[in-house]
Amino acid sequence: MEHLKEKIKPYFREGGHGLDHIERVYNLAIRIAEQEKADMDIVKASALLHDIARKKQSETGLCHAEQGSKMAPEILEKIKFPKEKIPAVVHCIEVHRVSKKLKAETKEAQIIQDADRLDAIGAVAISRVLIHNTTHNTSIYNPHIKPKEEYDGSTTTAINHFYEKILKLKPESFHTELAQEIAKERY
Repeated sequence: MEHLKEKIKPYFREGGHGLDHIERVYNLAIRIAEQEKADMDIVKASALLHDIARKKQSETGLCHAEQGSKMAPEILEKIKFPKEKIPAVVHCIEVHRVSKKLKAETKEAQIIQDADRLDAIGAVAISRVLIHNTTHNTSIYNPHIKPKEEYDGSTTTAINHFYEKILKLKPESFHTELAQEIAKERY
C-alpha cells in the first residue's frame, strides 16, 4: 500500500479533506477491519482512495464519490492491485458519502463509511469544519440562513454544518460495534 500512498498525493490539497484526513480514515479503517475480519486489501485501498476526486468536485461540482469510483480502477491497475478485488473497492468509494445515503452492501464498505464518519465527529470535526470554512471562504455564522433539515453535501455556514451533518452522526448510526464505541468516546 505504500506505493498507492505515494500515487495518491497529487490528488489532494490541504484542508478538511487533505492527506491528513486520508491517514486518519486509513488508520481507523484498519483498526475496525481487524476486529471485523474484513479483507484488508479492499479496506486499505478504499480508505486511501475514498476522497480521490475531492479536488475534482471542488473544481467541477461533480460528486467526488461517483467520480472517485470511476477513477479508482485505473489507479489500482497501475499498481497491480488484484483485479478481482477492484469492484469491491469501487463499491466502497461509491457508497462512502453521508449525504448520498447509499447502502453499504459489504462489510468493507460499512467499515469505510464508519471510518470516514468517525473523522467527521468530535474534536477533529471541529477543526476540519473551520479549515474547510477558511479555505472555501464561507461564513462561520449567518443568522439569516437557517440550517437545512437534510444535509445534501453542501452547507452554507460552519455552524449550519454542525446542525445539518455532524450532530446527526449518532453512535448508533454506525455499522460496526467498534465504530459505535469510538463514536461514543467522541461525543
